[in-house]
Amino acid sequence: MADQLYLSYWLRGFTGQNMLRYYERMLKLFPFSRLAQSPSVFRIVAVDYGEAPVFERSLAHPLDLGEVLEAAKEFEHSDCCYRLETWWDLWQYDTEWKLKPSRVTLCCFGPDFARDLGEDLRIEFGIDALFLPQLELPNAVRMAQSNIKSLLKLVHDLDDNLNPERRQLWSESGENFSETLQRALEMAE
Repeated sequence: MADQLYLSYWLRGFTGQNMLRYYERMLKLFPFSRLAQSPSVFRIVAVDYGEAPVFERSLAHPLDLGEVLEAAKEFEHSDCCYRLETWWDLWQYDTEWKLKPSRVTLCCFGPDFARDLGEDLRIEFGIDALFLPQLELPNAVRMAQSNIKSLLKLVHDLDDNLNPERRQLWSESGENFSETLQRALEMAE
C-alpha cells in the first residue's frame, strides 16, 4: 500500500531571523520540473495548519523564485510556515515509462509554528511508490533506481549546503523508508 514520503531537516542555528535564508538555499538547490505545465502554488500559514493561509498565490511555470522569496519576506514571522507546492520530474508508468512532473511540496517552518516533529525544513514527495520497484511493471527496478538516484542527489546537495544537525527520510506510517526500500529491492532480485 502506498505511503506518503517525507524528508525532514533540523538545522544548526536555525532562528526566526535566518529561516528564509535556509529556505532560499533549499529552493535554489531543488531540481524543479522542466516538463510541468501546471502552476505552482505558494502559501503562507501562520500559527498552525488549522488556520487559513495569510497568503496564497498561483505561480506560472517556469517558477520565479524571486517572486516566492519576495512574498515570504512580506510575512517573515517566526510563527509562519512557507509552503511551495510545485513539481519535479520523475519516471512514472502509464502504459509505458515516461519522465513526467510529480507533485512535491517544499516547506519551511518558523520556530514558533506548531508542527509534530519540530523540524525546520520538510519536503513532501508524495507517494513512496514512485521510489519503490513495482514488480508487475516492465523495467520497474531500473526506473525506481533512477528516481531514487534523483532523491539521493537532492539529499546529498541539501546535506552539503544546509549543514544539518540531523535529517530523516520517513513515511507517514512511521516505517523507516530505507528498510522498506531494502526489502523491495531484495524482492526484486
